[in-house]
Amino acid sequence: MINHRLPLLSIFVGLVFFASFHAEATASLRSSIVPGAIWPDDRGHHIQAHGGGILKLDDTYYWFGEDRGGERGGKKAIERKVACYASKDLMNWEFRRQVIRTGPPESGLGVPFVLERPKVFHNARTGKFVMYVHLDDKAYKLARVGVYVSDTVDGDYTFVRSFRPLNEESRDIGQFVDDDGSAYLIFEARPTNGFFIARLSDDYLDVAEKVCFVRTRLEGGALVKYDGLYYMIGSWMSGWAPNNNQYATAKTLAGPWSDFQDIAPPETKTYGSQSTLMLKVVGTKKTSVIFMGDIWSPADHQDGRYLWMPLEIGKGRLWLPEPREWSIDVKTGETRVVTPK
Repeated sequence: MINHRLPLLSIFVGLVFFASFHAEATASLRSSIVPGAIWPDDRGHHIQAHGGGILKLDDTYYWFGEDRGGERGGKKAIERKVACYASKDLMNWEFRRQVIRTGPPESGLGVPFVLERPKVFHNARTGKFVMYVHLDDKAYKLARVGVYVSDTVDGDYTFVRSFRPLNEESRDIGQFVDDDGSAYLIFEARPTNGFFIARLSDDYLDVAEKVCFVRTRLEGGALVKYDGLYYMIGSWMSGWAPNNNQYATAKTLAGPWSDFQDIAPPETKTYGSQSTLMLKVVGTKKTSVIFMGDIWSPADHQDGRYLWMPLEIGKGRLWLPEPREWSIDVKTGETRVVTPK
């Protein structure tokens, strides 16, 4: 997993400044998103949803991610926590609760252990909410997925099992739900020099079958379907340093996939971020796809930031424009760059 603060902070100079880490919430609602800035929730606390994913139910978006609050100075907590936030406009987020707050689950892990990249699926057949996470020991040798289940979207998620999908190592994971409702897990398997797309079982508690293996050493996989074409994003494996994330396209999930290309000018190294999800917002006037990236902070985990930005996408091309302050109307799907006054 890449962990690095944004090297091009000058991009955001003059956009927003917050006086302290735990700023007081303003009386008015936020009307924009500022990539790379402190992002306060309804309590005025910086959102703790690192490596996260989004689940939409009716008109509400739920953002799940690693809660690294209190992990200052690079210190990793013994407890692993996952936070849940809710929003109706993607700009203002209400903290619901920590849906996972636990020591090592029943999988033989020592302390401390790794719980990363939570992704939640809603199973329409069973009514359950199923969370997949990257589960590991402190030496990153276990390389498994962990499965947690809840009866409600923001309830307590209880540990079910851990395993290696397709009997392969699994570290960074991603999620995707296709137009027909089929759910897929994306996971990086380092010994294979590539990553897998695998369909989940009907109850979502297991991997049913391999759909595709992509022989490219990428992690942080994110997938979206736009105008009948599948787009995949991933980042190179460069330790703590950011890199130029890549994308490829395919007409079917099984491939063949095109050659991978840069999603942003390579010298920007994806503006210091790493991919975690592509969020498709289908509105009455437009369908927008939002790049969700993490700006990791290894020296102060809780200060990790987020780079959310509408992608330029279509006809086989995908591009992440220079991060700017922007807003979205989730009803129409339209996005707008905010012009500085």
